Amino acid sequence: MTESAFFQDLAILMAVAGLASAIFSKLNWPKVLGYLAAGILLSEHTWGGSLLIDAASIQTIGQLGVVFLMFSMGLEFSTSQMKALKSVTVPTALLDTIVMMWLGYTVGTRLFGWGMVQSLFLGAAVCDSATTMLAKMIDELGWRTRAFVSFTLGTSVCEDIVTVGIVALITGVAAGSGMQVGNVAMSMGGLGLFFVAVIVFGMVLVPRLLNTISRRHDDEVLLLLILGICFFVSFIAFRFQFSLALGAFLVGILGAASDVRVRINALVLPLKSMFSAIFFVSVGVLVDPGACLALWPQILVLSLVVVAGKFLNCTLGGLIAGQGVKTSVQMGMSLAQIGEFAFMVALIYTGATGDTRSNMYQIVVAVSLITTLLNPLMLKWSEPFGNWCDAHMPVRLHEWHCSYRAFLHRAENAKSGSATVRRVKGAFSVLVVCALLNFVVALAGGMLDEIDWSLFSVFFERHDQFFFALFVDIFLVGMFAPVIKIARFLGANLARLATGMGSARQGDFAVRHLIIAVVQVFVVLVFFAEMAMINVNIAPSGQLELAILTIVVLCTGAIGWRYFNRLGRSAVFHFNEALAADERRKTLGEMMIVTVPRGALHQLKLDVNSPAVGATVVSLNIRAKTGVNIVSVRRGSQVIRHVGPDVEFRVGDTLMATGTGAQIAALKDLLGIVAQ
Repeated sequence: MTESAFFQDLAILMAVAGLASAIFSKLNWPKVLGYLAAGILLSEHTWGGSLLIDAASIQTIGQLGVVFLMFSMGLEFSTSQMKALKSVTVPTALLDTIVMMWLGYTVGTRLFGWGMVQSLFLGAAVCDSATTMLAKMIDELGWRTRAFVSFTLGTSVCEDIVTVGIVALITGVAAGSGMQVGNVAMSMGGLGLFFVAVIVFGMVLVPRLLNTISRRHDDEVLLLLILGICFFVSFIAFRFQFSLALGAFLVGILGAASDVRVRINALVLPLKSMFSAIFFVSVGVLVDPGACLALWPQILVLSLVVVAGKFLNCTLGGLIAGQGVKTSVQMGMSLAQIGEFAFMVALIYTGATGDTRSNMYQIVVAVSLITTLLNPLMLKWSEPFGNWCDAHMPVRLHEWHCSYRAFLHRAENAKSGSATVRRVKGAFSVLVVCALLNFVVALAGGMLDEIDWSLFSVFFERHDQFFFALFVDIFLVGMFAPVIKIARFLGANLARLATGMGSARQGDFAVRHLIIAVVQVFVVLVFFAEMAMINVNIAPSGQLELAILTIVVLCTGAIGWRYFNRLGRSAVFHFNEALAADERRKTLGEMMIVTVPRGALHQLKLDVNSPAVGATVVSLNIRAKTGVNIVSVRRGSQVIRHVGPDVEFRVGDTLMATGTGAQIAALKDLLGIVAQ
């Protein structure tokens, strides 16, 4: 393919996509349908020829659309909302995903006569509802505040996450030797390790890095940084034979855990719009209208399976989760569709298997179009149909369902358990994650050792095993310090459970100390055994290198023990801070939307000695610590009226704040202001 051919294809594609978006926007129809229509018009299957010189190159560029779509979807992920709705959304999403995966696989193998891998991809294609399209339709109807909407969108987001994992798993299976137990176990294990490593390391490092860079008010640096991380993680996912979508989605979640999520979303939006249009047009280019007409029985059957299956699954999921009949029915009717994710799954199948002659692509795209067109009608009918179902529910069944909901409510209030049990579970989970991270770092070191480094440095290539083993061992030793502290914390809480919280007998104190010591010794032995097993595979074979490695690692552990402890505490703090990003943004929003009573506005000027210089409202946690609202900041002749999370306080800034006398006094103490 020549440069001229590539730019000609891109120019034609973008021109047609722009024209289609303008027409469909004028008609107030979903622009996605316009992009697909544009692709169909450009397809050689429609006219017998095409204006595009090399359609395959457009498919490659279309993969960028997958990355931007999934990255943007991850940016919309809200940990606080998912936590609040998890008792409804998670079981509903799991039920719907599992049943639809089975239905798609069964339809593929039993009705269509397809093979195992193709049927698995068909099952994945019909799992996920179209979150973006669904949210847009709900906004157009003005239904955002209705009871079922939060559960519907939350369930759809959960399905996005589960389906991304399924696609990553079956992509690995498709690239391997089939659905053997060993291959599946390896794929699932690799997927789990990749997920844990990206989330844990990412939550500790990425939000903090983004927040720091954002204070420079340089949008170019912020955009390039987050996109660099996105494509790097997506490439790693691709190298592990997972889908690009998985890496992009996870980085989107990391971006959502920063205080500049809205700003990143605004910066990425133009790129997302462009490459998403290319992606959907590239999907349309592969559509064969003649084949779709010939395949209408399969398309009709699968459309009925999707609408009926997802409606019943999500309705039943809502009822099982304790929601009312009307809410559950509305959840089922609104989620009874598939959308853009189905296109991506079909495209990933073609790329992973090289099967360009399969009918699956045509069937999936047609079913997605049919269910997308039906969805607005389903949404409008959901309220009267939900009312009808609620009114005509048999009396005995209604009484049973009310009793069941009351039981779930009591169980929800009682399941919190004691604080000691929660601390034991939390400490144990942290130890498991630490063990997994050790293995991930060791695996990364082994993979780096396999690379030919001779072009970089002949000396480094000759001793690369020593350097990577040193890197891995220093990380493992660094983990020992925080692990021992966590083990002591776990032992202390286990001792409380074993001896009773209120006991103060001398014998109980001895038992507690014994339990703490046993737990610490056991944890240290487990981690030491893991370190030994890792070094059996990565340690250099030369005696001199092995001796130097041992001495350096021991000295590093002895000298850096306190530093590793501080580093562990800092990592936990930043991880929890990233998880609480939603709460901080919510608090900041409450601070910005205030009504200022007359005479209640206070001016506080920052001098060079103020600890607030260089910090922000969010990092100082002003709202939680003082209860004060920061209305604006006057900086010379400039007035910052919207004090966002990335506004950094400077020397000479005058803060305009509202609050009671006690709150203002607390703010002065926080800002280091003696008297004003």
